[in-house]
Amino acid sequence: MNTQKVNITKILPVLMAFFVMSFVDLVGIGVDRVSKDMNLSATLAQLIPSAAFLWFLLLSVPVGVMQSRLGKRFMLNIGMGVTALGLLVPYFFYTFEMVLIGFALLGIGNTIVQVSANPLLVDVVPGNRTSSFLSFSQFIKAIGSMIGAPLAAVLASRFGDWKLLFLVFGVVSILSVLWLGSVKIDEAKLEEVKATFGSSFKLLGTGFVMMMVLSIFIVVGVDVGFNSNSGQFLIKQFGIDQTAAESGRSVYFFGRMLGTFTGALLLTRISSRKFFMWTSLLGILCLVAILLIPSPAVAWGLVFMIGLSVANIWPLVFSIAVEKYPARSNEISGLMMMAICGGAVIPLLIGWVSDISNVAFGMSVLVLCMIYLFSVSLYCLKK
Repeated sequence: MNTQKVNITKILPVLMAFFVMSFVDLVGIGVDRVSKDMNLSATLAQLIPSAAFLWFLLLSVPVGVMQSRLGKRFMLNIGMGVTALGLLVPYFFYTFEMVLIGFALLGIGNTIVQVSANPLLVDVVPGNRTSSFLSFSQFIKAIGSMIGAPLAAVLASRFGDWKLLFLVFGVVSILSVLWLGSVKIDEAKLEEVKATFGSSFKLLGTGFVMMMVLSIFIVVGVDVGFNSNSGQFLIKQFGIDQTAAESGRSVYFFGRMLGTFTGALLLTRISSRKFFMWTSLLGILCLVAILLIPSPAVAWGLVFMIGLSVANIWPLVFSIAVEKYPARSNEISGLMMMAICGGAVIPLLIGWVSDISNVAFGMSVLVLCMIYLFSVSLYCLKK
């Protein structure tokens, strides 16, 4: 978009897609509620986030190829439509198998939305406002992540069925498709050499790139792992009732939301490598503390601090990698989108460790993940 005028009628429906993007964070509520309803083991319950996040590994690059041919708005509407289907399936057919199918569809839709929404937003905002609107889009996404748990509690208490959350968000997804489809958007056509499977995977042979891609795999695993396990952890470790424990998820997402805002300010004064080191160290300290300190009151503060510490690691890792290899930004971006599948693997590992020991040992997996990230930050700082 070349003009300097903000066209709010085109921007709002695209921003709404970022709200729909947040619906994948329902995996945490799904783990808690479905586990209770169906008496699942921790390992089985963690198949829910695995079913959702596996698709980033399989579909990120193919969706990008399709998008270059079919258009960003078309693909974004397809993604939100699949998201709606994924939400409605477990509402109308509530068995464990259909829940997994629903969350798999939710993950497929979310993969498409994440690949399409950011570049489409760039097309509809003035060039001098791109950064501010991209930051604001993450704020919109954080709002959606925050309201899931309290809304489920309200629907359960008022109507006796927490699954109405699926119906509400499914209808929102459908309305978002209709809204975006009604707006005419002129998409930018860039003549550039596109990343391929071959060029991307060849780049993994570079040790630094492999280390940074693995960092994305790990930090997404920490994010989804804490989201999907924090409820059961607060219940079993501190004796907090289920509704309050689920609200801990909103505290975590509030920490993440505030963390992105604070990080944007601090990064004007602190180098990205130093900030990466300090935020990783904060994550280690907070995770160790929540495992060792028995106070429920302190636990709530630590949940917030964990969200604060995790908030900026994804963009920090991405920016440091692209800074070192600016000519390979397309390949790096594709590899890091694929690495989001860490959200399918780490939660499953936490669930398995919890089943063979206890939930505290399961959560200690997150400490090991943060130690890896801290080690990478030290390497980046020295180099």
